Amino acid sequence: MDTRFLGIPELTDVPSVAVVVDVMRAYTVAAWAFAQGAEKIVLAESLDDARSLKARHPDWVTLKDGPPSPGFDAVNSPALLRSTDLTGRTVVQKTTAGTVGALAVKDASLVLCASFVVAEATARVLRTRASDDVTFVITGEGGRAEEDLACAHYIARRAIETATDPTDYLHRAAMSRAAAELKQGERRGSHPDDVPLCLELDRFPFAMLASPEDSLMVLRPRAVPSIGA
Repeated sequence: MDTRFLGIPELTDVPSVAVVVDVMRAYTVAAWAFAQGAEKIVLAESLDDARSLKARHPDWVTLKDGPPSPGFDAVNSPALLRSTDLTGRTVVQKTTAGTVGALAVKDASLVLCASFVVAEATARVLRTRASDDVTFVITGEGGRAEEDLACAHYIARRAIETATDPTDYLHRAAMSRAAAELKQGERRGSHPDDVPLCLELDRFPFAMLASPEDSLMVLRPRAVPSIGA
């Protein structure tokens, strides 16, 4: 498996397989949404698009980065979402980096959205496509976010070596600028538990696949065999 690690601005062609990584917090939040019962997540191109989808589908749940605001039901925080019942609901997500990264590679043959909470499940999907080139899209900080790089490096390694020790990768993420800003309350719409939840390795047994559906980019969970299987 040949791998590349690129920021969103560095994407110049359509990858065969893309793994879009946003640890803090888009794809930790998405995983929690599925764990809370969401059926699917629509990745919105803009805040206005998210509001428009909400206007057409009042029962859909909209969330975004930052503090609460009109037209949105939730914020991009795993800790604040974990007590929300989303059974059977459609979630519309718009974030600064994570959703942008997925939309940038929407024409890839396979798009996986990932964070530490679904790392092993994501690696298992990649193992079934060992002959493919894989592009890891590092969404934060123009491709330099240490937490996203650490997670991408870990998943890439674990896809070929199941016994990979996660300690150093998780430490890199814990020491990242994003983690520091969240711990210090510098990001509005956050919770003190967001960082530990984002670093909870393999919390969920599913991968998250994004694909076009009726002109929208839609994220859905894909169950994989249990980690202990």
